[in-house]
Amino acid sequence: MLSPERTRIDFSQQYKPAACSVSLSAGTKEECLRELAQLLVDAEQLPKRQVAPLQAAFLERERVASTGVGAGVAIPHVKLGAVKETVLGFGVHKKGVEWSAVDGEPAHIFFVVVRPAAASGLHDPRRHLELMQWIAHLARVQDFRRFALAAQSGKELVELLREMAQA
Repeated sequence: MLSPERTRIDFSQQYKPAACSVSLSAGTKEECLRELAQLLVDAEQLPKRQVAPLQAAFLERERVASTGVGAGVAIPHVKLGAVKETVLGFGVHKKGVEWSAVDGEPAHIFFVVVRPAAASGLHDPRRHLELMQWIAHLARVQDFRRFALAAQSGKELVELLREMAQA
């Protein structure tokens, strides 16, 4: 039997520097969601034809409940039938965007999670829950948030995520 330590997944390996941005600049939540969707397309994590459905899914998700978890962090996460495996993005908005977060503060740090609508060989819903728990943990770490806000590139954001995965 494998020990829990040996079966632990390093989710940071799923982040690509091209899908991480330190220069989000949108002025509103809706614009920021469009910018995040475009980031995934520009990083070739999703085909261009998926940008509009992804934007619509993000907006619908926010209508249900805000993904602003507080402490300047939002976790826009949606199901998208067109994806076969989870797609991740990570963005930083230095000025912050009003997000209707639970603490009323603007969001500066964005973990983007786009997952398939159904389980498959490429998507295990249990692993998805572990991913979301890992992200929620990072959102609560003050030093992580401080370093993310100070990052100068997508590569630095990925390095930070990898460092946190090793901690």
